[in-house]
Amino acid sequence: MDRQEQLDFILDHYENPRRKGPLPDAEAVVEGGNPGCGDIVKMYLKVDAQSGQVTASFEGEGCTISQASASYLVDEVTGKTLDEIRQIDHSTLMDALGREIVEQRTRCATLSLDTLRAAIRKREREQMLRDSK
Repeated sequence: MDRQEQLDFILDHYENPRRKGPLPDAEAVVEGGNPGCGDIVKMYLKVDAQSGQVTASFEGEGCTISQASASYLVDEVTGKTLDEIRQIDHSTLMDALGREIVEQRTRCATLSLDTLRAAIRKREREQMLRDSK
């Protein structure tokens, strides 16, 4: 993508967020924030017991990059397995968003992934506790 396409991509996700809103039957809900600029992202996560496929959504407020990143990420991970999601790293996410545009705002761009990872860890901890009873 060229620079203008990257900008259009980010603006589209910001202005038309995908999968934004609470997920009523989420197994894990985690809120993350970026105190430096006031970004907030709340991730909702559910894993289908049969297929292992993830459903995710988000809520949040903040800068264009943090909210576009959350929209892109939940849309990207929905339908994937936890193992597939674990393969996504900061660099992969920044490349997908347009590194040239987001490289000066790395914390904003990666807040969604860090929060999603925290939701995965929370779900796994809670599942281990349930399984040990």
